[in-house]
Amino acid sequence: MISEILDQYFPRLTTIPELKEELVAVSKFYKFKAGTIILRQGEYIKGIPLLKSGLAKVFKEESINGNEVLLYYIKPGESCVMSVTNLIRHEASQVKAIIVEDSEIVLIPADKALSIAKKYSKWNEFIYELFSLKFDELLNVIEILTFSNKEKRLLEYLKKESKLKSTSMLCTTHQQIAYELGSSREVISRLLKKLEHEGKLILKQGIIEFIDL
Repeated sequence: MISEILDQYFPRLTTIPELKEELVAVSKFYKFKAGTIILRQGEYIKGIPLLKSGLAKVFKEESINGNEVLLYYIKPGESCVMSVTNLIRHEASQVKAIIVEDSEIVLIPADKALSIAKKYSKWNEFIYELFSLKFDELLNVIEILTFSNKEKRLLEYLKKESKLKSTSMLCTTHQQIAYELGSSREVISRLLKKLEHEGKLILKQGIIEFIDL
């Protein structure tokens, strides 16, 4: 099974037969339900995930008030670059990762991932490409947090959620959105009401239906 997953979702890692064989030999396959926390901030990295299906989010928890700020998503064919960074530095995780859609993951044990990185340049190329991709996402987050007003931040968030989940109906709460944007529930509720009044969405119990974003 792992061999087929690598072929379909991580083809860059299968061009070197020896690398593919080692990944298949050391990795394990897991299924996670939505809501599962697969990495907590402050924990040491136990493995590097390769996401086959589903969706995960990576957050930074603020030490002062405990709010969470969404950094980036992990989509099928991707991994968590912050986990790789902390593993290389032998540091505790600086982020939190949570499954938001039922997911299937190939997990490479931490010590094996370090060994593979030393032996195969193709693995490092894969990680560097991910770094570049996620760096662009982080720059967008920084721009939104630093230069955008709260309404624009909320609109960008809703658009991305709608696109990633391929849906016009988002099941969430005002509190959850507030956590992910580092805001307060009261502010988010007020902005959502404003967007509803403008005809951009409809608010229901636990559901936001997008009309014109």
